[in-house]
Amino acid sequence: MARAALSAAPSNPRFLQVALLLLLLVATGRRAAGASVVTELRCQCLQTLQGIHPKNIQSVNVKAPGPHCAETEVIATLKNGQKACLNPASPMVQKIIKKMLNCDKSN
Repeated sequence: MARAALSAAPSNPRFLQVALLLLLLVATGRRAAGASVVTELRCQCLQTLQGIHPKNIQSVNVKAPGPHCAETEVIATLKNGQKACLNPASPMVQKIIKKMLNCDKSN
């Protein structure tokens, strides 16, 4: 029985290399498709927006600099569900963050 299985396998080493490479690529692709955004080691904010009215903001997430990104990132979730990156150096953004922090302290 074992001989039959061995004789059915291709004897071409090139074919085996290609088959192993294909198997590795499929396994890697499935793993990458399920990876969460949080585990990415890069900045999420490539551009920042100016001029978002605070009334349109539902929540704000401030990410401190770290190994994933050397910059402080301010990601606002808008009331329509979209996410927008804000400039953390902007006076308007700093006011929004202070206001959100004060609301959290009073609750």
